[in-house]
Amino acid sequence: MRFVALATDYDGTLARHGLVAPEPFEALRAVRESGRRLILVTGRGLGDLLETFPEAHAFDRIAA
Repeated sequence: MRFVALATDYDGTLARHGLVAPEPFEALRAVRESGRRLILVTGRGLGDLLETFPEAHAFDRIAA
């Protein structure tokens, strides 16, 4: 089976105490370069997420 996308949560997964360290971005870049899509899944509202995490544009889709 080949996976075509990676879905990840924001709070507590990518972000720790409201900040995203450089390492997760490097891993996400590697996933994208492999031809896969990135999906961000969060319980936050979209407006709040975009204010908190302006790098959200790196994802192909956001489920908020």
